[in-house]
Amino acid sequence: MKRSSINYAIDKAHAVAESFRLRLPDFAYFTAEAWRQKPLDEWQEVLDLQLGWDITDFGRGNFADTGLTLLTLRNGELHNAQYPKPYAEKMLQIQPDQHTPWHFHTHKMEDILNRGGGDLCMQLAWSTEDNQRDLRRTIDVAVDGRRRTLRPGDTLVLKPGQGVCLPQRLYHRFWAEKSLVLGWEISMVNDDRQDNHFLEAGERYSTVEENEPVKWLLCNEYQRLVV
Repeated sequence: MKRSSINYAIDKAHAVAESFRLRLPDFAYFTAEAWRQKPLDEWQEVLDLQLGWDITDFGRGNFADTGLTLLTLRNGELHNAQYPKPYAEKMLQIQPDQHTPWHFHTHKMEDILNRGGGDLCMQLAWSTEDNQRDLRRTIDVAVDGRRRTLRPGDTLVLKPGQGVCLPQRLYHRFWAEKSLVLGWEISMVNDDRQDNHFLEAGERYSTVEENEPVKWLLCNEYQRLVV
C-alpha cells in the first residue's frame, strides 16, 4: 500500500468515528511526530501488544476491493504474565463492497458485530484437516444468542446492532453493503503474527510504498520509535 493511502485511511477513520459520536483512546490520535515526544515507558503496553491502527490490503494491492481498517483497543498476550488479559477488542471500519478474504483462527474465538451503518455481510465454511473449506458441512452459529444454520456459500447478513459468534477454525469472509459499516470485534487474545490462516496466500501486514511522509504509525511500525 502507498503511505498516502494509509494516511488518508486513518484520517477518514477518525472522521467516521466522529460521525458516530465515538471517542477513541488517546493513542488513536497520536501522530508519528506526537509519538516521538511521548515517554515510551508509560506506553509500553500499547507498543508491546501492538494496540493502534492497522490498515491492510492483505497483500492484494487493491485496498478498495480487498482491505480493512482496524484499531486494536485492548489485548493480552498468551503465556506472558505481564499481559494476562484473556480478551481483545477492535474497531473495524468496512467500506462499501470492500472484502476481507477467507481466513480462520486456530486459537481465537470472536464475536463480530455491526455497530452501525450498512449491512455487514458474511460467508462461512468449516475448515478441513488440510485447511481447505468444507463445502458440505453445515454451520451452526449464534447471532445474538439465536441459533442460525447455514450452508457453505450462504450469506449471513448482520443488520446494525447484530453480532455473530465465530468459533475457532471457522473460515469467514465479510464485506459491507449499502454503506460503510462500523464493525466491532470482541474476542479471545488476538495474535496477528501467528493466528491467521488465509485460504489464499497473502500478507497480514501490507508492504508500504513510502510515497509521502508518515503521518500515522501503524501498530506494526512502533519499532521506528526506538531506532
